[in-house]
Amino acid sequence: MKKQVRNFLLLSTLTTISIYGINKAISISSTLKNLLKTDKGNFFNWRYGNVFYTKQGKGSPVLLIHDLNSAASSYEWEKISKHLAKRHTVYSLDLLGCGRSNKPNMTYSNYLFVQLITDFTKTIIGAKPDIIATGDSTSFALMACNMEPDHFKKIIIINPAPLEELSKTPNKRKNTLKFFIDLPIFGTLIYNLAYTSRSIRRTFYKNYYYKSHLVPSKVIDTYYEAAHTENGQGKYLLSSIKSHYTNINIIHALKKINNSIYLIGSKGNPNIEETIHSYISYNPSIEASYLQESKYLPQLEVPDKLLEILNLYLHS
Repeated sequence: MKKQVRNFLLLSTLTTISIYGINKAISISSTLKNLLKTDKGNFFNWRYGNVFYTKQGKGSPVLLIHDLNSAASSYEWEKISKHLAKRHTVYSLDLLGCGRSNKPNMTYSNYLFVQLITDFTKTIIGAKPDIIATGDSTSFALMACNMEPDHFKKIIIINPAPLEELSKTPNKRKNTLKFFIDLPIFGTLIYNLAYTSRSIRRTFYKNYYYKSHLVPSKVIDTYYEAAHTENGQGKYLLSSIKSHYTNINIIHALKKINNSIYLIGSKGNPNIEETIHSYISYNPSIEASYLQESKYLPQLEVPDKLLEILNLYLHS
């Protein structure tokens, strides 16, 4: 019996060491290309961690908020930020838990990101910006505007998240999943398996691009690197997303907000017209436009077409 216990402990130890080595190798290899440089940006020393951001251009301020995903970053705006900067002061940030920003071990709540947007606007921008946000970051922009309406101007959302998805809340089963992802070593392995280069490429082919054969390899590499900076610490954001801590029911806010809201939907994005109609049903003053032959990230796939709509909304 003692021998069996000893062998089990030895095997467990060797397995743990092996998994740790695999995690470390992934962390090192994924960032070798150093695509997410920090030399052209700054860090906002926020109370929950340092938040990376860039600032460019002159004119009325515009704040760009990328999609909420452990592999996402402000790189999402790479193809349009310089064009917007011709007429605006453009701020692009990596949300806490993403990209070049810190990825602390904590539960990431919806209100945390609302606070981040509000504090960043007050401390760094110092003026009322227009906000452009993507997908699962929809609720952060709208809730920030709902809480501090005098600190923001227009809200533009690209492919807004379905209202029913945003209304989902944590439960026992989801908290169990969060527990396992948050585990040291083994949870990191789960995270690394979820964010392989192949899985990110598959997501782009299936969900993000309408024409999958046009996805640049650099985009895949950049998202892969963003997912694995800080030794897999992005798992804490992933576990919070999967367990619905980043969600909130925004229907009350939608009804209340008086700021101009514009929604841009990609026709290739499943059920996008139904989703946008649901937003308008709660706030009839919302305006909407649609893009052909694009999916979830038109800012990367069809930036010129998206810019036409953005410039129309920003200068209306």
